[in-house]
Amino acid sequence: MPDLPTLAVFCAASLALAVVPGPAVLYVVTHSIDQGRTAGAVSALGIAVGGLVHATAATLGLSALLASSATAFAIVKYAGAAYLIALGVARLLSRDDPAVEAQPPRPRRLLFRDGVVVNVLNPKTALFFLAFLPQFVDPEGTAAAAQIFALGLIFVAIALASDSLWALTAGTLGGLLKRSRAYLAVRRWVSGTVFVALGLSAARSS
Repeated sequence: MPDLPTLAVFCAASLALAVVPGPAVLYVVTHSIDQGRTAGAVSALGIAVGGLVHATAATLGLSALLASSATAFAIVKYAGAAYLIALGVARLLSRDDPAVEAQPPRPRRLLFRDGVVVNVLNPKTALFFLAFLPQFVDPEGTAAAAQIFALGLIFVAIALASDSLWALTAGTLGGLLKRSRAYLAVRRWVSGTVFVALGLSAARSS
């Protein structure tokens, strides 16, 4: 492992990157506002498991393959974009009754699964792990692969803590918004549009 000063810098950089709203944060926040804090926490856990997949891929060198192959990058990118757009369209086509505050919640296992899939199919996350983690590897320490995996675990843990805080905050806000009849009438349009926009943004990424 890197020495303590280097590890402290890594943790600080990881926290700074984790708290900035990105696709994963928007995914968690949208579900938190729509279905509450528990749904947001489950979504954050799914995102974290997807992060573990990327950490493992970076350790095994699969991220390097993705970075070097335009075809592989495009396949993963468009698959992830299509998945996000499909989630958004499904939400837009769902029916919410503004007169009823509590709608049947999306099963937690599906929220968890979607979080895993959305993060795994984000090639930018794979490239981020490949570019970010090796910068903190101690060349005179233990095996580089072991260090990369350990750093990946630390980053995922920090990101999970940050995403869970976002889920708590957004879920609380969602509880307040659900008291508004106007919000209940438009919430599926808001959440569905966010997912479609995320999908389109992912498809346009280079």
